[in-house]
Amino acid sequence: MQLTGTPFLLLTIVLVPVSIVAALLLWGRVRGPKPFQVLSRIVMLLFCQITAVMTVFVMVNNANLIYGSWDDLLGTGNHVRAVPNLQTGPDGSGGPEGGGPGNDAQRPKVLQQFKPVDDPKVPDDVRTTDLKGEVSGVDGEVLVWLPPQYDDPAYKDKTFPVVELLPGWPGSSKTWFGTLKVSEQLKPMMRSGQVAPFILVSPRTNLLGDNTDTGCADVPGKVNADAWLSRDVPQMVLDNFRADPAADRWAVAGYSAGAHCAAKLALEHPNRYRAGVSLSGYNDPGVEEKSLTAQDPHLREVSNPLNILRSAKTPPKTALYVSGNKGDGLEAGEALKAAAKPPTAVTVQETSGAHSSDVWKPMVPGVFTWLTGVIPVQH
Repeated sequence: MQLTGTPFLLLTIVLVPVSIVAALLLWGRVRGPKPFQVLSRIVMLLFCQITAVMTVFVMVNNANLIYGSWDDLLGTGNHVRAVPNLQTGPDGSGGPEGGGPGNDAQRPKVLQQFKPVDDPKVPDDVRTTDLKGEVSGVDGEVLVWLPPQYDDPAYKDKTFPVVELLPGWPGSSKTWFGTLKVSEQLKPMMRSGQVAPFILVSPRTNLLGDNTDTGCADVPGKVNADAWLSRDVPQMVLDNFRADPAADRWAVAGYSAGAHCAAKLALEHPNRYRAGVSLSGYNDPGVEEKSLTAQDPHLREVSNPLNILRSAKTPPKTALYVSGNKGDGLEAGEALKAAAKPPTAVTVQETSGAHSSDVWKPMVPGVFTWLTGVIPVQH
C-alpha cells in the first residue's frame, strides 16, 4: 500500500471513528487490577490520538508530497549503489572544462523505458524511469514531462531546452508536478507562446537512507549527488529525447533546500547550466543541519553559492533568479546580487508568506516567463 495512495488515506480516515467507537465500547468492560484498567484506557486514548494525528499527517503529506514513499519516510531507502572516486576537473564537475550537458556523450547511450507515474496527484502525461547513474553510482527515479510542441510535426527537427526541477528536503521527485502543478500551469502558456517549450525533468534528490540531505554535492565515500544531477541525469535526457545539448539551453530550479542546490549547481557548472532559479533558498549549507556539506568545514565553504561566485576566476555566464521573504532567502539573494559581476546576472524577488508551496506554486508562471527571457524559443 503506497504512502501517497488513496487506499492508505482512506484507511487512516476510517481508523479514526473505528478507534473512537472501540474505546467507547471497551471503556467500561476492562477487567482486572486497577492499574491494568488505567493502563488499558490510556492505551485506548493514545490509539485514538495516533489515528487522528496519522490522518492529518497523511493529508498534509499527500498535499505537499514531502515523502514520496515508505522508504523515504522511514529512512530505509539507500539509492547509492557505489561512490566512485571522481577526478575533479577544472570546472569542478569531474570533466574537462568547457564541456556542456552532453559532456559524457562519448560513452554508449543508455536508452531508458518510461512509464506513467503511479500517483493520482501527478498528471498522466508525466513519465518516470529508473536510472542507474553510471558516473555517480546513484540509482533513482527521474520524472520527465515533454512540452506540447514535442510531438508536433512542425517541430520534428527541433531540439528543446531543458529545466531540471529539484525539490526541497525532505522532498519527492513528484512534488513539482503533483503539488506545484508546474506542467499543468505551463502547458497553456507554452501553447500560446508565452513560455518556451521546456522539457521538464525532476530527479530524485533524497538519496541516503539515514535521513540526511546530500547538499547536492559530491562527498567522498558518501555520495556523488552533484555528478548524479549535473552529469547522469542530463546525459540520460540527451540519450532519450530531442534535448538541446548546449549549456545555454539548460537551467536548474529548486525550492527550499532544492533552491540552494539550484544556485550551487548553476554557479558551479556554467558549462552545463545557463540559469538557476532559487525559491526561498539559502547560501550557507549550515542552515540545514542535516546536510552533509554542513558537517565538514571545507565542504561547507565550497558548497556556498556566494563563495563559489566570489572565488570564481572568471565571473560565470550565469543568470540567477532568487526569491525569498525577509529571513527566508531574501538576504541570500541580495548577497549574491551584490557579489555578481558581468556576465553574471542576479534577479532578486521579495516574497511574503510562509515557507511553503502556497508561496512557490503561484510563482511558477512568472519564473518560467523570466527563464524564457534568458533561454528564448528557437525558431
